[in-house]
Amino acid sequence: MDTFFIPGWLITGLIVAVIILILLVKGYVNAKPNEVVVITGLRKQRHLRGKAGFMIPFVEQRSYLDIEQFSTDVRTSESVPTLDFINVRADAAVKLKIGTTDEMIARAAENFLNWNTTDISNSVQDVLEGNLREVIGQMELRKMVNDRQEFASKVQDNVAPDLAKMGLEVIAFTVQSFSDEGGVIDNLGIENVETIKKDAMIAKAKAERERKEVEAEQDKLANDKRVAADLEIAQKQNELKLKQAALKQEADIAQAKADAAKGIEAEVQRREQERVAAEANIMKQEKEAEVKEREVKVREQELDANIRKQAEAEKYARQQAAEAELIERQRKAEAELFETQKEAEARKAQAEAEKFAQLQEAEAIEAKGRAEAEAIRLKLEAEAKGLDQKAEAMKKMQEAAITEMVVDKLPEIARAVAEPLTKVDKITMYGDGNASKMVGDIMQSIDQVSQGAGFDIRQLLAGALGVNMTVNKLKEGEQPVIEASEIASKEK
Repeated sequence: MDTFFIPGWLITGLIVAVIILILLVKGYVNAKPNEVVVITGLRKQRHLRGKAGFMIPFVEQRSYLDIEQFSTDVRTSESVPTLDFINVRADAAVKLKIGTTDEMIARAAENFLNWNTTDISNSVQDVLEGNLREVIGQMELRKMVNDRQEFASKVQDNVAPDLAKMGLEVIAFTVQSFSDEGGVIDNLGIENVETIKKDAMIAKAKAERERKEVEAEQDKLANDKRVAADLEIAQKQNELKLKQAALKQEADIAQAKADAAKGIEAEVQRREQERVAAEANIMKQEKEAEVKEREVKVREQELDANIRKQAEAEKYARQQAAEAELIERQRKAEAELFETQKEAEARKAQAEAEKFAQLQEAEAIEAKGRAEAEAIRLKLEAEAKGLDQKAEAMKKMQEAAITEMVVDKLPEIARAVAEPLTKVDKITMYGDGNASKMVGDIMQSIDQVSQGAGFDIRQLLAGALGVNMTVNKLKEGEQPVIEASEIASKEK
């Protein structure tokens, strides 16, 4: 019989494979979605949440941490004073869960590893109650009762940091109830109830008042209609009585007429006919008078219209004539004004022309006189030169001889000066125009001639005439005065 031989290395390999398989099976870890597997051992802490992993058996170990949310009730163990010093108790429901971040899981693993939710709930009761009491002391009772959402938010915000240190999160915080030993909350409810009752009573009273007002209005309308109906009935009854009385009166009259004598009836009928005829005649006369009155009014209107038309025509004619006369006067005035302006302009132009002509003529005469005077001066200068030579021979001659010589020449000088003036028709002088001015000009001319001749003509004339001529120096506004006196001969 043959023996089956298994090599040693194969057996060793199989043993190693089995050991590895056992290790793999023992080290395989699968974490559920609602739990966290915490692996601790050689290396740092590892967390598996909702996934699979491996660990080293016998070296590392695994623990479980439930991350499902859980509820817990929290209530104050004793009354807590509010901000307005009212002792109350509070009851609330809180939903908690372990945080999902690695930091939160690590904190929760330190505090609640392998704990169930009941144990965790009991562990955080004192933290929740302490924060609940703290928030109660920060709020007034009325505000807590009326705004529970704000109260719950404050408690949740206040407790969240403390629970986060344990790795827990607050999912929800709901206030169940508030209670107090003094019945203050009930009294607040009573106050609200009374307010509601009061509003209801006011609304009811208002509705009742409105109902009564409507009923009164309806009664008033019904009474008005009833009074109107009674009044209408009374009016109808009164009309009926009047009609009955009229019918009875007519019946009585008919009976009286029937009982009266035929003569009386005939007389009555005659008088009635006369009355009717008289009334007809009166009506006819009234109609005729009315027709005549209308004719008179028509004639008056026609006459008034004719007179008005004639008056308006005459008024219009007078207006037209007045306007035409006014226009004619304006034209004449404008024409006279134009002629006056033209005549004034013509006179002004003529005066300016005459002035210009006279100025030109005076300038010509002045120029001519100046030229002739210049000629005389040149002539006299020539004669003076001759006389100078003669004077040397007559140095010792007396002044009388010189005067005689000048007097002999005066007719020629006067003739030469006056000759140009004989050709002048008229002389128009411009300036002050007084005699003093003219005398002053003459004396000034004599002085100029004396200066040009080199001797004093006035003294020569005075010596020849035997008088002493003195011309006083003029002041402004004074007339020149020529003083003459006989010269006493020194020698007799």
